[in-house]
Amino acid sequence: MKDGLPEALIRDIVALRGEHQLILVHGGGDIVTEISTRLGHPPKFVQSPKGFKSRYTDKDESGIYTMVMAGKINKEIVTMLEKNGVASIGLSGLDAHIIKAERKKQLIILDERGRRRLIEGGYTGQIKSVNTELLTALLDLGVLPVISPIAQGDMYEALNVDGDRTASAIASALNADRLILLTDVKGIMLNGAIVPHLSVRQAEESLEKIGPGMITKAYAAVEALKKGVDEAIIASGLIKSPLGDALGHVECTVIS
Repeated sequence: MKDGLPEALIRDIVALRGEHQLILVHGGGDIVTEISTRLGHPPKFVQSPKGFKSRYTDKDESGIYTMVMAGKINKEIVTMLEKNGVASIGLSGLDAHIIKAERKKQLIILDERGRRRLIEGGYTGQIKSVNTELLTALLDLGVLPVISPIAQGDMYEALNVDGDRTASAIASALNADRLILLTDVKGIMLNGAIVPHLSVRQAEESLEKIGPGMITKAYAAVEALKKGVDEAIIASGLIKSPLGDALGHVECTVIS
């Protein structure tokens, strides 16, 4: 994401829009970290006992996160898509309550010695609902929604929500045919090799063996499948045809 959307991904989006309705949920945590550090507020990361690594979002970090995700990254993506003839609209979960979440009051994390600690939850949310009416209306108009992973809390505060979990929640709410999670590797690696296919049960059993960089994607995939999505694919976004190869089950991990 540091250099924007890869050109190959844009080409795939342009090519596939004729036969698929697409919604794009983006990340960009590295850019948030870079700008937050330059602003004198270096981020803090925490890890849960289950192995999930996340950004600890206090009030200052929440403001920076919202500014960078919804202001900078989101609009840069929309600009790139529009430049290539794709009618797009950039939104966050705050807009028309697209994503509503409950603010986490407390978090259980592991400290430097691996001991469990209970800390204040900050501005992090657990997704509760998705405004499918608005997203469906935009899709029916032929507009591609580009969504920043920021949710609206009960007190209308901006909450940091994970991008993979956001994509999973939107896919589930819309009864999507597929959830595609693009990353910088070709899928889930176990015993030194990419696993081409996993059932939901196999994916759940593999969670403890998957590193912090992949566990959230695997969990998001399982979550979507349990809520009715037909298929989840974890694939590389850096190859010649990221979406085309994922849809064709070429060099990726398919969970179904």
